[in-house]
Amino acid sequence: MKQLLPFVFIMLSLSVLAQNKDEAMIRKMLTAQEKAWNEGNLDKFMIGYWQSDSLLFIGSKGPKYGYNTTLENYKKGYPDTAHMGKFTSTVISMKKLSAEYYFVVGKWFLERSVGNASGHYTLLIRKIKGTWVIVADHSS
Repeated sequence: MKQLLPFVFIMLSLSVLAQNKDEAMIRKMLTAQEKAWNEGNLDKFMIGYWQSDSLLFIGSKGPKYGYNTTLENYKKGYPDTAHMGKFTSTVISMKKLSAEYYFVVGKWFLERSVGNASGHYTLLIRKIKGTWVIVADHSS
């Protein structure tokens, strides 16, 4: 039993370190998106999303599928930097669902000359080929 305890402690420590690393990578991706938005670069902002026809985005007009559809909807809704404004995103909670998935709840705020906007979001984030990407986004 005494020999098993150090092994269990090491395994638990490695698990916590892996989770912390994953969460740090996800936060880095979300921060990069915020920076790209504030540079007025929607194409760069979209790097955080899964480049797939199966990407799910749920907004005020209901569910839409696809990376290109999501990008085009962003471009229609935010046609210039006045509409994009300064974007701030705050993670409220981040929950590990498995080694492959995280669920994130947060709030967003746009400070802009055409009127401020704000809301909340839920993200399902998946690790695909070593990279964390948003596979489902519900923003209100």
